Amino acid sequence: HLPPTAAISLPTAGAGSDADVNAAANTNADAQQAKQEEAKPVITYLLLIRHGENDWVSSHRLAGRTPSVFLNDKGKQQSADLATFLGAQPISAIYSSPLERCMQTAQPLADAKQLAVSAEPGLIEVEYGEWRGGDLRELSKLPEWRLVQHYPSSFRFPGGETLYEVQSRAVSTLEQIRSRHAGGVVAAFSHGDVIRLSVAHFMGVPLDLFQRVQISTASVSIIVFHNA
Repeated sequence: HLPPTAAISLPTAGAGSDADVNAAANTNADAQQAKQEEAKPVITYLLLIRHGENDWVSSHRLAGRTPSVFLNDKGKQQSADLATFLGAQPISAIYSSPLERCMQTAQPLADAKQLAVSAEPGLIEVEYGEWRGGDLRELSKLPEWRLVQHYPSSFRFPGGETLYEVQSRAVSTLEQIRSRHAGGVVAAFSHGDVIRLSVAHFMGVPLDLFQRVQISTASVSIIVFHNA
């Protein structure tokens, strides 16, 4: 690229003028090409993928960060189907919540793309605190249940996180990932509420309405960043 102050000498009468004209034309063409390249949009794709099914999903219990929650047979099939579904996509990096059910869901895609899965703490499940492992049918009888259902932005799980804190750290993590892989396609495996909160942020949906965003197991939500 030419420096901003570069000048092109006009040819003088006499020998060498044709060569100077050609050089000037080439320089102008190079400068124009450089401007076109600078104007090209940079488009980055984040694929937010919820983990596959596990036995906790249908048990009415809140798994949260409970360790050793693994995929069941249906979840394993979902993860294999994901690898087939996304196999043709130019994915350049794969990130995952460090919890087993997410890492396990990500592995077949990583194997298909010959990529490593990078454990990313910012994508981990909500810290539900004292509610972790609880029966949702019993938790729904608590006075706090109405608050978390209707005004989740102001609720802190007892001994755990607020949903605002979850959204903040998840979005911050995703922003770092997309900056790190600008112009690429990146897969990020996480959890239902974490993805709901992230999608709500990027769609401009108020946090109190985030539960209107539906995120099924093994679903793929695509966030597209222009000029990122």
